[in-house]
Amino acid sequence: MKILMVCLGNICRSPLAEGILKEKVRKHKLDWQVDSAGTGGWHIGSLPDNRSIQVAKKYGIDITDQRARKIRSTDFEEFDVIFAMDTSNYNDLCRYALAEEREKIKLIMEESKPGSKVSVPDPYWDDNGFEQVFKMLDEACEQIIERYRN
Repeated sequence: MKILMVCLGNICRSPLAEGILKEKVRKHKLDWQVDSAGTGGWHIGSLPDNRSIQVAKKYGIDITDQRARKIRSTDFEEFDVIFAMDTSNYNDLCRYALAEEREKIKLIMEESKPGSKVSVPDPYWDDNGFEQVFKMLDEACEQIIERYRN
C-alpha cells in the first residue's frame, strides 16, 4: 500500500499526517509506503514547520527527516490512495489528476467522520491549532490502518 498525504505547503498538516501514519504502520508491522506533498511549491526542500515538529515530538514521533515537496503528476500513478487535508487541496488534486486517477483522491477526515466533508484546519496562522490538528489526524490515521490493512 502506498499512501500520499497532501496539504497546501507540505510543512504543517501533511507532514504530521505522514509522521503519524508511518508510526502506526511501524507499530502494526505493515509493509506500506507513506509520503507527503503540497499543492504549492513555496517551501520545497524545507523542514516541516517547527510547531508541527514540536507537537509530533510531544507524542514520540520524529518528523525532522521530512522535506517539503510539491505534488508531481507521477504521484497519481505511484500512490494507491491520496489523502487531501481540506476541500481546497482536494479540488486542486482533482484538477491535476487524470479522470481515471481521481478515484484515488479522498478527504482524510472522511476516514474517521464519513460523509461529514470535514476539513483539517490549516494551523499555520494559529500557534494553538497544532494540537487539534494532531488529534484529528491521529484519529483519521487510526481509521486508515483499520480500513486498508486487510
